[in-house]
Amino acid sequence: MENIIKVIILSLIEGITEFLPISSTGHLIVGTSVLNFNEMGAVFEIFIQIGAVVAVIFYYRSTFVTHAREVRENPLIRKFWFLIFVAFVPAAGMGLLFDDQIEAVLFSPTVVAISLIIGGIVFLIVERLPRFRNATDSTDGEITDVTFRQALMVGLVQVLALIPGMSRSGASIVGGMLSGMNRRIATEFSFFLAIPTLGGASIYTLVRSLDELQSDDLFLLLLGAVLSGVFAWFAIDWLLKYISRNSFIIFGYYRIIAGVVILILVSSGII
Repeated sequence: MENIIKVIILSLIEGITEFLPISSTGHLIVGTSVLNFNEMGAVFEIFIQIGAVVAVIFYYRSTFVTHAREVRENPLIRKFWFLIFVAFVPAAGMGLLFDDQIEAVLFSPTVVAISLIIGGIVFLIVERLPRFRNATDSTDGEITDVTFRQALMVGLVQVLALIPGMSRSGASIVGGMLSGMNRRIATEFSFFLAIPTLGGASIYTLVRSLDELQSDDLFLLLLGAVLSGVFAWFAIDWLLKYISRNSFIIFGYYRIIAGVVILILVSSGII
């Protein structure tokens, strides 16, 4: 029962934080440290990430069906998925090359805290740029309007998300906004980009961790995946509605406060 409660808590953390710009990896590092939950190692994180990926696919299921039907006739759809690939490559390449070094050196609550604070400051700065000062004026346009330059910039900035606490969604959203996308397009582009990024990372890590997969853990793994997917679906829906009338400033302040709290907990020896 204790492990079930821990799985529910960590699935909630993953589901909510994966698509909000506040770093799911950072929150999971802190969460597993506080809960002292390391029984299933990387395998558990893989399963709850897969749940989050499925949530995106399910949320945009009608879009995927339309794209599958029209991809041959519609060049905009082909361009869109090519640009998703362009944005995917930089972080994927760097992750493959330096995955072990990053995990060994940077996966700590202190790094998470510093990254959260830095990312929060960046959000506050970006939201004070002239074109983003009016929150409701930044929601027009279509996601198929994304250009090659914008996709490449998103991909390059997303490399920073390899640092725990920086946030994959946060980095890609900021990259999109700085490249000229409005909030909604930058956010939705980040959601679609999560499919190859999280999906690829999950498959890669799963292959490397097959020896850790135990049949006795199957119930907890599936429970985590399902709960993470449900929580992620609600997070996606909430965020899209939120940014239609609000800016990302609240997330900037949250990141800074969370980072400071984590540093205090680390210095006091609690985590």
